[in-house]
Amino acid sequence: ATSFANSPLQIGCGLFAIGLFAAIYHPVGIAMVVQGRVKTGMPLALNGVFGNIGVAAAALVTGIIIDTFGWRAAFLVPGVISVAIGFSYVIFTRAGDLESLYPNEISSDATRTSKVEIDRAILVQVFSIIFFTTAMGGLIFQSTTFSLPKILDERLNDFATNATEVGAWAFIVFTVAAFAQLVVGYLVDRHSVKLVFSIIAGCQVVLFALMMNLDGAAAIIVSIGFMLMVFGQIPINDVLIGRVAKSEWRSRAFAIRSFITFTVMATSIPLIAWLHATWGFPALFLVLCISAAFIFSAVVMLPKIEVVMRVSTK
Repeated sequence: ATSFANSPLQIGCGLFAIGLFAAIYHPVGIAMVVQGRVKTGMPLALNGVFGNIGVAAAALVTGIIIDTFGWRAAFLVPGVISVAIGFSYVIFTRAGDLESLYPNEISSDATRTSKVEIDRAILVQVFSIIFFTTAMGGLIFQSTTFSLPKILDERLNDFATNATEVGAWAFIVFTVAAFAQLVVGYLVDRHSVKLVFSIIAGCQVVLFALMMNLDGAAAIIVSIGFMLMVFGQIPINDVLIGRVAKSEWRSRAFAIRSFITFTVMATSIPLIAWLHATWGFPALFLVLCISAAFIFSAVVMLPKIEVVMRVSTK
């Protein structure tokens, strides 16, 4: 419908509707990824990598469509593809055997039906930590991804003398870091989530502290390091939710987590601008270092999910 808009108001209404319906992805789409799976790390990591690729390719693909077919096609083509995918999913689910697709879901839910009071307390603790680290992680993610090109512009000196070179370095950093999710996904499927999460948060504290006054080649190396940690942290909270939440509550938990993330990300932009204008990027990295330290402290209090699951099945 937005492709047929004839005024800014109509475009605005169309964009609002697009955002409203696209918001279903995080609470429903991620829940679909983890449904019926025992090991959710790699599926969530792969999903995250493709999400990053989509974000990275969005501007390029949109530009090509606009230059080739006009701005209306930039709305029409993705809309048609989305509708086609929706119909395909309906046909697939009606024609397929859902029990064979999700063989672990019934047994998984059955083991969670008998919970004692202590389990509820543990789950409250787990979800409190998840939502707190989500807020801090959202601040760190938005601050680093939004500020990195400007950071590199100020810190690279002779390594980048124009906008194209700065953009190229930022692209390299983001591309390398995006694949950290695969490593983390592999690790959380085979090791304690608490251990992996603690290492990532601890590394963020160290790397943000190092980055405060670095420039040149050292700044590039440390930037790759902290972006590896930032991107690597993305699937962890989703893994935690997927493991401890019942299927009927999972989508709601993902929705709350996404709401917290986007709210914090929206409010972080003014904070970034104010910190940079007042004290420069060293102050921003100090705030990020403190935020990462808060995450680390919260993760230390996280009960081992493996223990929680064993208690839940008794």
